[in-house]
Amino acid sequence: MKLVAPAIVLAAMLGCSPEKSADHSEAEASRDHPGAVPRVIHLFDGASLNGWTRVGGGATYRVEDDCIVGEVGPGSNTFLRTNVEYADFDLTLEVRLDMPGNSGIQFRSHQKDGTGQVYGYQCEIDPSPRAWSGGLYDEGRRGWLVPLDRDEHAAARAAFRVHDWNTYRIRAVGPRIQTWVNGVPCVDVEDDADASGFIALQVHSGASGRIRWRNLVLTDLSETSGEQSP
Repeated sequence: MKLVAPAIVLAAMLGCSPEKSADHSEAEASRDHPGAVPRVIHLFDGASLNGWTRVGGGATYRVEDDCIVGEVGPGSNTFLRTNVEYADFDLTLEVRLDMPGNSGIQFRSHQKDGTGQVYGYQCEIDPSPRAWSGGLYDEGRRGWLVPLDRDEHAAARAAFRVHDWNTYRIRAVGPRIQTWVNGVPCVDVEDDADASGFIALQVHSGASGRIRWRNLVLTDLSETSGEQSP
């Protein structure tokens, strides 16, 4: 794993709305893949969970007020995963925690032997005083890759707004992985463990937790994305 130099200040000034992020993603796609026409995919239709599958523990997922709502249940960590895998992409979404709990956004992720056990990259959603939202975790495998525990991460730790909507952006192109929370750069790292996989919304096991997600917009930056996941 290789840490990349912190993003320049301009990156922190990028618009936080999914629409602005999608426009920016298309511009960067043209730069990274000359001649390619990026596909903009709305992963959630606002009305159903079509295209998604729940795996893992006993948490529940439902659609409410144009949002996906996940609520903690018995057993281990639970994931609502896409039925399609993606390789290079730029993903934006909004998330809010109604109740205390831990969550994360899986990407380039997989299931072990077809079971509910998920492993792969996770962009952290952490409303605790630790405030590592936007950090990079390797679920079910290596653990923390980029915890936001250094002085240079002070702005990133302050970016997440508890009890409010937060805009996440995750960009994965080749081995380079970048994350932002509310326009603030959090992670910029190179890691080649996984080149593709599904997207998933985690409800962490625990005593409480209710999470809302909305406006999940993925800009497909690779010709290999869009394969049906087993």
